[in-house]
Amino acid sequence: MLHCFFVYDTEMIPDEIRKSVGRQGEDIACKFLVRKGYKILERNYRRKWGEIDIIAEKAGTVRFVEVKAVSRESLPNGSREMDYRPEELVHRSKLRKVARTAALYMEEQRDSREFQIDVVGVIMSEATRTAQCRLFEQALEDNL
Repeated sequence: MLHCFFVYDTEMIPDEIRKSVGRQGEDIACKFLVRKGYKILERNYRRKWGEIDIIAEKAGTVRFVEVKAVSRESLPNGSREMDYRPEELVHRSKLRKVARTAALYMEEQRDSREFQIDVVGVIMSEATRTAQCRLFEQALEDNL
């Protein structure tokens, strides 16, 4: 099956709109994760070399969650929503950066438990005020 993705230049989208979509997407992702049995520990953990959108725990494993959110209104004309997967736009280099930041977090917390990197893709519709979420667990399998 062939997938086509529209990659846009973030400079085309005003910064305040992009940040707003990101914040809303993270809020939605948190609610989604809680319904899936995750316990949210922290949000927007930042260090000078990286940021983690959501830190959560499920089944004794710490989960570092990267959220990729888009507004349906920003999708290219004719794009079929079900074929568009924003979570696939999180590149391996970004996941490695998240993993390095996650390792620092675990060290700072003196937490020796296993951890993993998960990704949540969120497609929001401002018109209908609904969202579709997809969870991709262990997005970077060699992060432990």
